[in-house]
Amino acid sequence: MIIFGTKGYVYQLAMLMLLCGQCGNPAAHALRKRVTKFTLFFVPLFPVSTKYVTQCTFCGAERVVEHAEAERLRAQGGGGSPAYGQGAEGIPQRQNPYQ
Repeated sequence: MIIFGTKGYVYQLAMLMLLCGQCGNPAAHALRKRVTKFTLFFVPLFPVSTKYVTQCTFCGAERVVEHAEAERLRAQGGGGSPAYGQGAEGIPQRQNPYQ
């Protein structure tokens, strides 16, 4: 008996401040890479499909983007931390007035 199938993986590439096309609010958007891999005996062997999406953290709307646009957005957002796959570069931090 041969056991085969697919398994999906999601990688967060960057957090970006963008204007949402759905709700119209300037909000943080997560840039994510979704990869579906072919598995044989539960071992992932090779990628079958790759998609890039941005998701608004305010309303939850998702938008599929092309690979070239995803690379441009990732460069604009500062890339990501290699340890965790997400970066906070470019996102202004709120100052605490009570310090």
